[in-house]
Amino acid sequence: MTNHIALFEPLMPANTGNIARTCAGTDTALHLIKPLGFSTDDAHLKRAGLDYWDKVDITYHDNLPAFMAAIPANDELFLVSKFAQKTYVDPDYTNADHDYWFLFGKETTGLPEPFMRQHPDQAIRIPQDDRHIRALNLSNSAAIVIYEVMRQQQFNHLEQTHWYPNDKLK
Repeated sequence: MTNHIALFEPLMPANTGNIARTCAGTDTALHLIKPLGFSTDDAHLKRAGLDYWDKVDITYHDNLPAFMAAIPANDELFLVSKFAQKTYVDPDYTNADHDYWFLFGKETTGLPEPFMRQHPDQAIRIPQDDRHIRALNLSNSAAIVIYEVMRQQQFNHLEQTHWYPNDKLK
């Protein structure tokens, strides 16, 4: 079972770099749906992703239909949107027979409304107080969702790091 994070037309290199780092740390595939609002050679992207960029399994898709065509029929796709009815903790992400895909919208406008209307049962949200903010940061949202998925999957394939109080930090 592989987990996938997909970004629809991301605009901010720092968000994409941070998400790439999260993908590297969780062995999650990253999918970028064009057009991108930056070059993947951009210094800001490399700085945000540090030296993890080459450790991420990245696939580029020319557009949303091309991305959708790349998802195998037996896999599960979730659309992450603040307009969803279900929360991100509601689904069961433990079926080892298929992969899980999480599609996040553009930082400024989210996912296209017509697309969302075609797939309402696949939408999940992270609860937030809309009185104070429009939306959570994209990279924070991706981390929240993927770590819930990993928690349900018993953090499968992730090494445990041990820190002992007598160790000196370097």
